[in-house]
Amino acid sequence: MEFEKRKLATLSSMNSPEPDKSPKGNIDAPIIPLLNTLNSHPSYFTTSSCSGRISILSQPIIPITNPTKKKAKGGKWVFISHDPIELHLILSHLFPSKSTQPVKNVTEVADLHSLVFRFEPLIIAVECKDIEAAQFLVSLAISSGFRESGITSVNKRVIIAIRCSIRLEVPLGDTEKIMVSPEYVKYLVELANEKMEVNRKRTDNFLDVLLKNGFLGSQISSGEVDCDDSDLLENSLVNGVGGNGNAKRRDFDDSCSGSEVAPDINLHTVKLVISGESIERLFLWGHSASTMDDVDKKKLLIFGGFGGMGRHARRHDLLLLDLECGRMEVLDVLDAPCPRVGHTSSMIGDSMYVIGGRADPSNILNDVWVFNVTKSDWRLLECLGTPFLPRHRHAAAAVGSKIYVFGGIHSDMIFSSLYVFDTQNIEWSEVQVQGDLPCARHSHSMAAYGTQIFVFGGYDGQKALGDLYSFDVKTCIWKKEKMIGRPPSAKFSHSMFIYKKYLGIIGGCPVSQHNQRLSLLNLESHWWKHISISSIGEGLFVRCTANIVDTDLIMIGGGAACYAFGTKFSEPVKINLLPLISLIESSIHLHKENMHAICQEEKTMGEMNVSFCSPQNAVEPVTNGSFHQNSEGVDSGIARSQMVASHWVLRLKKKDAKMAKDMLKKFGWLDLGRKAHSQEDEKDICFPVTENFRALFNQRNNLGGVSESVCQSEKDTCMIVFNILIECGATILADEIVKVKKASHSPFKVMKEAVGSLLSDRGLPLQLLEELPSRWERLGDIVVLPLTSFKDSAWDLIGQELWFIIAKSLGAIRLARQGRVAPTGTRDSTLEILVGDNGWVNHRENGILYSFDATKCMFSWGNLSEKLRMGHFDCKDEVIVDLFAGIGYFVLPFLVRAKAKLVYACEWNPHAVEALRHNLEANLVADRCVLLEGDNQITAPKGTADRVCLGLIPTSEGSWVTAVRALRDEGGILHIHGNVKDSEEHVWTNYVSQSIQEIARSEGHNWDVTVEHVERVKWYAPHIRHLVADVRCKMIQT
Repeated sequence: MEFEKRKLATLSSMNSPEPDKSPKGNIDAPIIPLLNTLNSHPSYFTTSSCSGRISILSQPIIPITNPTKKKAKGGKWVFISHDPIELHLILSHLFPSKSTQPVKNVTEVADLHSLVFRFEPLIIAVECKDIEAAQFLVSLAISSGFRESGITSVNKRVIIAIRCSIRLEVPLGDTEKIMVSPEYVKYLVELANEKMEVNRKRTDNFLDVLLKNGFLGSQISSGEVDCDDSDLLENSLVNGVGGNGNAKRRDFDDSCSGSEVAPDINLHTVKLVISGESIERLFLWGHSASTMDDVDKKKLLIFGGFGGMGRHARRHDLLLLDLECGRMEVLDVLDAPCPRVGHTSSMIGDSMYVIGGRADPSNILNDVWVFNVTKSDWRLLECLGTPFLPRHRHAAAAVGSKIYVFGGIHSDMIFSSLYVFDTQNIEWSEVQVQGDLPCARHSHSMAAYGTQIFVFGGYDGQKALGDLYSFDVKTCIWKKEKMIGRPPSAKFSHSMFIYKKYLGIIGGCPVSQHNQRLSLLNLESHWWKHISISSIGEGLFVRCTANIVDTDLIMIGGGAACYAFGTKFSEPVKINLLPLISLIESSIHLHKENMHAICQEEKTMGEMNVSFCSPQNAVEPVTNGSFHQNSEGVDSGIARSQMVASHWVLRLKKKDAKMAKDMLKKFGWLDLGRKAHSQEDEKDICFPVTENFRALFNQRNNLGGVSESVCQSEKDTCMIVFNILIECGATILADEIVKVKKASHSPFKVMKEAVGSLLSDRGLPLQLLEELPSRWERLGDIVVLPLTSFKDSAWDLIGQELWFIIAKSLGAIRLARQGRVAPTGTRDSTLEILVGDNGWVNHRENGILYSFDATKCMFSWGNLSEKLRMGHFDCKDEVIVDLFAGIGYFVLPFLVRAKAKLVYACEWNPHAVEALRHNLEANLVADRCVLLEGDNQITAPKGTADRVCLGLIPTSEGSWVTAVRALRDEGGILHIHGNVKDSEEHVWTNYVSQSIQEIARSEGHNWDVTVEHVERVKWYAPHIRHLVADVRCKMIQT
């Protein structure tokens, strides 16, 4: 957390209008995009920088003695430039004419000074979160040409310097006499300009390398600016924003192909004309806006956000905007909520509910306020039920009298839980959900359509997301939606709205220099459309609001801030959606009318099995919308009887293949038993389709005659899809080359067939096949079946014969079934060997050999990432104590990978001790490990460890005192494992920190205890995570 605090303070000072501590007083413009990119990554921030400079430095030849200071005075710049220079600028300083002042007066000193002409390349000091992050950035810098880059400090802070050696330093003389000629100065200037150009190219190359390595994928918060997206955004804003000619522009284009609306469709945006109050009150981001529908009046309630009139700050203004007349007023109500950003507001009846948000960087909120429109008063609610943890950048949607809240962030914790607030009972509860769950995220969007809630995009802490989920409030089931056409690009801090049967997405990050794009999803046909809105111009719709009022989309606020370029807000606009929806829907009606002409030509096809029974009957569209018979097909030698029973393909141009495949898969029309193939010219793709698709396609003008089990909306959807395919020039042909996919011979299928045959032979019910495992693990040459398989007692009737069949099906030499870990202090394994003599196995992982008896010792697969992480630490000078060594899960990575100086391994399970002793010898590290058998509270050393590992779950709390006692008096690091509910990670982290602090104090240590990092190792159970807290204990100097 100390790193994050320093980063926040540094970026806040950069954003300050006050001059910085450098002689120049501000940041060099040519490297602003590079600094923004570095600072956008959560593991880095810049502490000082210079883009490169050409200068003349004046330095005292004889140091001036100052009795109050030990250091001599430094020099002064006579001339300095961060760009290539003109010769006359230098000559005027060195060889002044009679009308100009001599150099001696320019330096404004009475003593003799030397003059040095210098070129210095780019140098940037970067603080890194850890050594690993520093090494990664240094390697990128070196690969970009900054070969003198390296780590300069690893004590209290990890600092690196990014630099290279293309320097130039030439003495010119002194303030009394210049020792070089103007011709030589000209040579120096040309040389320095050449070096400046090389420096610029290396700087641009370094920026390119950073971008290719994901540096724009992570956002930061820049202090009081309150915009986590700003550092990324400002490099890609449209005209008038950004650096200078030496800095390359980066551009994020979220353009989509395939299902794009025709370019002649143009949505007109109209700037809102505001009266009553200054329009600057709407220059906000991170605010909320709720639509009021008072029958005759269309109004918006706007609350909070960052920006506003005067000095930009977090606000708690409540604004009422009447969209019919454009009048805005400030509702001055007593006892209003505190200023905030990143909250949500939801309108239910005549009440607006405001939930959570961020009051300042250290004050994240979980309060619920309600504003009653009729009474015009605010009220803070005292909520009952499940505790709702503080958060901001979450999303909310109202269904009936309930408000559903998903996601959000608090410090480093990103939420994945779904909560519901009952406005009638004033009660919170966590929804017990099922289905395909969305990952934790913040800065996403959420909207309700009937009883369904849709969630799109967001940010998961590493990358922007582009997934769409739906949640059914009746069944409590999440579903990841698969739509037709290309979805919107991954984004966060965008806006979502529902208009009629359409879901809309607009704005967000990353920002494109190109025109804004509106994405519309038809919620009935599940079909994406994307529309460019050229008239938005320079609007930056990041963290704005989007509300539907009648047929208008009202966009309020949005923007970003950056320490380099200042603040940018979007003006409020409205977009009339009616023309767009009319154009989209009228195109569908036009297709239906065109089909009448087609119908006359297809009447002769009559019966379903006649339509395409020969290649001469394949239907192919032409430009006027009518069809002609396709003359292509199979060889004439194929008999007609064969053609009736043949397979069919849908032929399209390559450019439309992706969209068509999505449609066919969506409706189950793609024949998965055959392969798609390209034709000889490789311009067309042929997709294998089902007989059902062929029949429906032939009857597309008479879908009313299709089975009554197919509802009208499904028939309409089929018509839309068929029309799209026709527009793309799709043709149905007999499959000339039937490329059948090879039959699946998966181990599961082989096992199922073999066991099914055995059950039939023994007269046992085939329903037992439902207990076959679909997943299993391998330990060496042992296949381990899960505990949940083969539970029915009927399996005992076929005994050993069953296990040999399964072992053979799975290609296993030995077969075992997992048991529950014994609830004993030694956590013994209860693995049962089904085929084979014993359970002793050799398992190699990350180059480390683990040998153990699987029937007596536990082995966890889920800890692989944590073992890798421990192995990546640099422990060559460290003494480590592992209080729960086991067979060497973490002992061996510490010794083999992290090169630990010495490890004390505490273990009381005799079987694990036997395995650990063997593994230490096998991995050639026994000389650096002291094995302590018995209770760690008795055997663990005291006052010796630099690092202590507590790898026991569900909790290791019983050994926390032992761990503190094991650390040196100066402190060290504790790796504390635990199983924690995902909604309580922050609570657990605080508890760990406070507990260790109290234990340390009781042991006589004056330590500063902080949780530096929380590693999410794996999901242990639904909503239960296996976490590891890295706790640093550091002596406080008195």
